[in-house]
Amino acid sequence: MAWVVAVVLLAEAVFIAALNWFLGMVVDRQGMSLAGLDPDVMSRTSKIAGVVFGLYFAVCALVAVLVAVRDRAPAGLGRVLLISAAVVHGLLGAFAWGPVGWRAFLFMMVVLALIVLLLVTYDRVGGVDGGAPGRGVPRQGGDPAAEPEPGAAPAGGGAPTSRGDEPQDGDEEPQDSVPAQITVPAPTTP
Repeated sequence: MAWVVAVVLLAEAVFIAALNWFLGMVVDRQGMSLAGLDPDVMSRTSKIAGVVFGLYFAVCALVAVLVAVRDRAPAGLGRVLLISAAVVHGLLGAFAWGPVGWRAFLFMMVVLALIVLLLVTYDRVGGVDGGAPGRGVPRQGGDPAAEPEPGAAPAGGGAPTSRGDEPQDGDEEPQDSVPAQITVPAPTTP
């Protein structure tokens, strides 16, 4: 799963950088001006934006590769980068619907879903689904029936511990942890 996200984000990084570089070249060669802006400034900013967004998506792809290699959830800055990439894809999808069309919207939503799925799937410490006890999923090749029940005392745990004021097995009547004294409230109005 993380490998797929890494490949998609890397391909998107290359595409975004190449597209903005191409648009910068077109503006430069045509001598276009938008509302009196200098064509050289427009060309340079388009190329710079392409490099910046390309590097951004490449770093997000690197985070996805690290998630795949380590087989655990991203933490810290990596998690923030993936969440921001998901937000960016959501916004780009919303803005792409009108000018570009439904295919661009669909692509952005698929990438958004892949990133969110990556974040949710690797949410546990032990990798994909983490093999949580009590789910019948064996951890590290173990038998699910051999795993201890959640909250069970470890084998050879020694003497049982007291549970305080809670009723114990064999007690005749339940014991309350609240004192039996009742205080009558004093009237507050004269």
